[in-house]
Amino acid sequence: MQRPNPRLDTPAPWLGVNFWSRRGGPLMWRTYDDALVREELAVLAAHGLNITRSFFYWPDFQPAPDVIDDASVEAYRQFLRASEETGVQTIPTFIVGHMSGWNWEPSWRDGRGYYADGFMLGQQAFFIREMVRRLTPSPAIAGWLISNEMPLLGGPAAREYVRAWGIVTVDAVRAGGSDLPVSLGDGAWTKEITGSDNGFRLRDQDDVVDFFGPHSYPMGSDQVRQLSRAAFVCEAAQFGRPVVLEEFGVTDTFAAPDHAAHYYRHCLHQTLLAGATGWIGWNNTDFALAEAEPYSSHLYELTFGVTTVTGQAKPALLELQSFGQLLDQIDATALSRTATSTAVLYPAHADVDVPVLNREHEQDLPVMAEVTQHAWIAARAADLSPAIAREADGLPDVSLLIVPSNKALLGATWPRLLERARSGTHVYVSWFAGINENQRGAWWPALEPVFGVRHRLRYGLAELADPLVTWTLRAPLGDLAAGTELTFPAAGQEYARSYLPLESAGAEVLAVDQLGQPALVRNRTGDGAVYLSAYPVEYFGAMRRNAHADDQVWRLYAALAAEAGVRPAVRVEGAEVFTDQLVHADGTVYTWLVNTSQEEVTVSPQLALDGQLADAAGGGIISGEVKLPPFGIRVLRHESQ
Repeated sequence: MQRPNPRLDTPAPWLGVNFWSRRGGPLMWRTYDDALVREELAVLAAHGLNITRSFFYWPDFQPAPDVIDDASVEAYRQFLRASEETGVQTIPTFIVGHMSGWNWEPSWRDGRGYYADGFMLGQQAFFIREMVRRLTPSPAIAGWLISNEMPLLGGPAAREYVRAWGIVTVDAVRAGGSDLPVSLGDGAWTKEITGSDNGFRLRDQDDVVDFFGPHSYPMGSDQVRQLSRAAFVCEAAQFGRPVVLEEFGVTDTFAAPDHAAHYYRHCLHQTLLAGATGWIGWNNTDFALAEAEPYSSHLYELTFGVTTVTGQAKPALLELQSFGQLLDQIDATALSRTATSTAVLYPAHADVDVPVLNREHEQDLPVMAEVTQHAWIAARAADLSPAIAREADGLPDVSLLIVPSNKALLGATWPRLLERARSGTHVYVSWFAGINENQRGAWWPALEPVFGVRHRLRYGLAELADPLVTWTLRAPLGDLAAGTELTFPAAGQEYARSYLPLESAGAEVLAVDQLGQPALVRNRTGDGAVYLSAYPVEYFGAMRRNAHADDQVWRLYAALAAEAGVRPAVRVEGAEVFTDQLVHADGTVYTWLVNTSQEEVTVSPQLALDGQLADAAGGGIISGEVKLPPFGIRVLRHESQ
């Protein structure tokens, strides 16, 4: 399966930051300080950045219906001249709107809705068209964004109105005379990513925008999930358009400078591996605005900068610089993702508008997204370079298909899973009751035709898992010998921690739990097999604090991959470091070694094919062990022997 890899047609990948001047913030256009702005842009240029995302403060730029403020436009023109002369292009953002925890609405809105009210649609279109017309052409402009996090400004809305809003506003850019790339600036906070419905859909934007722009600010309880979240979002946003990580970053209030650098490093490298084609951190500078809103009431917003209020580079900016140097060294514009033999299935219930029987079922949908993320991370820990395949778009042609902790698949999917297995795919499915207490069980068809088992459930009662679930293999599985034990601490809501009591009706019992009951079974069919886990081991991990410190789902996936004949291009022992590859148009293959641990880790890369590894920056051949510092990342080049 070829992993998605759409790219923006730009001379170099976008690499930069969102931009507000440190003494102006959202109100910078009222007292525009050209000398200070040039100083701030020069610091960015000196560190190799080539793009900013800038913002029109909407209440100032459109003070009344059908009126554009000339003074604000002229201040922005000065910014464009400074950007051009500094060599840092910009992406103007129109509807701002929401910014730094506040909604800045024009005084004349008078409570009207943004999406469905004809007057407000017309005024947004007028503003966008006029701003484009007045600023085009400018060599400093690289593209356009309609809004900043519109779901926070406009709130949720009916899907058809949100799509109409996108069409009207993007058409206004074209009516203004620009054919530069445009996107909505909504943060890609859509049902396809989160499982929650606010009316925004990437599928509805696919024929409207030129790229998708995720915003990622995760909060969590697991270090690996934190480091990988932006990459998962970029992977999940692959719907045929280029993906730009449009906002990400940390505030000094929430992270020490060295940890902020680690976070930036992983966001940049991991999202590149997940198909991102541009990166725009938040923000260019800290703010000297502690007594001005929104900062006086949101003090943590003061220190998101990659530079201080005196213009000094923070460690995060040095990570951006280092990443940019790597992109140049390996000619990133000519890189593509490698194909994969492993995919994680994203269920249609959390993805598209599937009718549900009750509102309580909607509680299960965001959990489906979290479970998918955990399985994707575990497959990466096994060096399988997994893709995300969406059930609604059909089943992929892969050797190993992972269906993690699943409560519900569509009826048509089950026979197709069997068809895939008969054709040679190894299909793994784990049972999950879901978190909806009124529907304590999976919505599955008869188990015997698919898995060769019969369940022993009692109506309305949940069979709760022990606090520590231990599987003992009764037969070899991949690289795991008979007698091997796998442990899975149970976690999550009480009734969601239930398991599926079952008995074999022809299936092989590969592993039993601590009670001697079947925990993992295999039903061979055709040239492949279907596996059933009686425990929702991915849900357990997705709900656990610091789960990836001892999570063993990756060991299960590695064994299943070996059974399916999947050989990672480069494999390392352990889960702390994962590998992935990109390939240059000239055939050169690069491998990333990514240490997700806060400890120094030493690994010995094992290649599936003949060859050797060398440092991508031009260093010598790597022989034997590679030492990675805490949260360290190493990029290696493949060479023939």
